[in-house]
Amino acid sequence: MVRDHTRLGNFVTRFAPSPTGLLHLGHAFSALTAWQAAQAAGGEFLLRIEDIDGARARPEYEAAIYQDLAWLGLTWPGPVLRQSERVGVYAAALDQLGHLGATYPCRCTRADIRAALSAPQEGETQFHPGGAVYPGTCRGRSMAEGGPGDAIRLDLDRALAILGERELNWQETGAVHAGTHVLDPEAMRRQIGDVVLGRKDIGAAAYHLSVVVDDAGQGITHVIRGEDLFEATPIHRLLQALLELPVPVWHHHTLIRDAAGKRLAKRNDAQAIRTYREAGRTPEDVRRMMAEN
Repeated sequence: MVRDHTRLGNFVTRFAPSPTGLLHLGHAFSALTAWQAAQAAGGEFLLRIEDIDGARARPEYEAAIYQDLAWLGLTWPGPVLRQSERVGVYAAALDQLGHLGATYPCRCTRADIRAALSAPQEGETQFHPGGAVYPGTCRGRSMAEGGPGDAIRLDLDRALAILGERELNWQETGAVHAGTHVLDPEAMRRQIGDVVLGRKDIGAAAYHLSVVVDDAGQGITHVIRGEDLFEATPIHRLLQALLELPVPVWHHHTLIRDAAGKRLAKRNDAQAIRTYREAGRTPEDVRRMMAEN
């Protein structure tokens, strides 16, 4: 269920974890940052469960999310939006992009992509911080040629052509990237490329599409998330323009890291919120640990 938040004024934010493991200090920091921002603005903090990965999502992890956040003192209104209940919404967004001519079906396996990237291609950047840039092997296939199992990719060049000379910008309030940012088409071609948006045959949406559709559906005005997702913002801004969705303000906060300086992962149970709870720590103890990182 998508709720109407127009009555709430101009500040609605969210925390959107995946129930594929226990929440750790980094998750708690992100949730608390968003919750405190909403409290300070007199707005609303929403919880969204990104459970579209049916192979990895577990009900016990979803239950733990509610328990851990409540233990930390966070509150949110119900009902909680769950991605698994919005497959039809994502399929409609894929159809909309397809009708614009901004997508194509891709049958490449990971091995195919690795093999294509291993061939020398003069003048092209092959990798960016988020991984390999797709080499465009299936670009030019029409959606009518797609079959079961094909991924649906954004045709970045076509998408940029649809927008023409229109300048896309967005506001960032995070300390590192504060200010107005303008979409750079050439940088997107080098560093992002034709990202996967989903699978039409099963209505499954990849992160880039689902997060944009869900933020719009929930009336999110301020997207507060980790610094590691800053480089995804241009593709999200582009999708918002193509789908004619509202544009939020972004805030990318610093990350909680382990002793070696690495970003925390869900497999690091030593820093899971449940571990601290079971060890007798208090919410104040956990908040203090986050402040010290």
